[in-house]
Amino acid sequence: MAESTEETYCPDPLIELFLDDLWSSRGLSDNTLSSYRTDLTHFDRHIQRAGQLLIEVSQEGIRSYLDIRFEQGFARTSSARLVSSLRRFYGFLLIQKRIEVNPAEQIKPPKIARKLPGSLSESDVDRLLGEPDVEDSIECRDKAMLELLYATGLRVTELVSLTMEQISLRQGLVRVVGKGGKERLVPMGELAVDNIEHYLSGARAELLKQKQSDVLFPSKRGVMMTRQTFWHRIKHYALRAGISVDLSPHTLRHAFATHLLNHGADLRVVQLLLGHSDLSTTQIYTHVAKARLNQLHAEHHPRG
Repeated sequence: MAESTEETYCPDPLIELFLDDLWSSRGLSDNTLSSYRTDLTHFDRHIQRAGQLLIEVSQEGIRSYLDIRFEQGFARTSSARLVSSLRRFYGFLLIQKRIEVNPAEQIKPPKIARKLPGSLSESDVDRLLGEPDVEDSIECRDKAMLELLYATGLRVTELVSLTMEQISLRQGLVRVVGKGGKERLVPMGELAVDNIEHYLSGARAELLKQKQSDVLFPSKRGVMMTRQTFWHRIKHYALRAGISVDLSPHTLRHAFATHLLNHGADLRVVQLLLGHSDLSTTQIYTHVAKARLNQLHAEHHPRG
């Protein structure tokens, strides 16, 4: 019996060449590189079945593949990411002079309805941040992390990977290494500074148990906490606080941005604090803020 195409599939070496270039020139995360690899190998499998090579693909060939994905029920977000991956891949091949035209350049990704991020009210945040018991070393750490997260709008990954040298309690600043290795300075605020100082005065040493580490918020095993572990901690305190909002890993980040805008912060300032490279990414929070203001107006205005 002949072997199946799946068993004999050999990825086009151009894919790894492209990924190596992304890694060395862009400093992208392993997760991002993995997404590119998945998109490109799936597409490569498809065209190999048709007896083609990646450098032979036409615009019509890409459109045909997108049509097949649509018929198979793939999510629009997945196909939009694929188009982005193909554009970048073929843009690389164009620069390398391996092709003369980028076949994905003129292909528009499927339209995706922008989902408003869920957000906690200010009273919900107060209840959540009031739950940890600072007399317990683990909960003292969690309290400092939650206060810092809400005060700065860090991504959870940025938070758990913070080192001691990235914070300055005297200046009240945290130096964040964000996506693509970009750095930004974010003010922490007095409450976050106070809680971190309290945590550093005893709880951190108890967690490390004489181990040497530069991780600011180590796990109870004395190593860097995973984002999943911290997320479980957040859900633990939300349950204790009786918060029924459908939380996501970025809930406090969303709350940080929304509450700043509710209180009159400039959108570009919020963009800088969040580390967004594109203002349009930040603008989605204005919809959340406006929705909240409309709700408050309806509830409290005599003619609402």
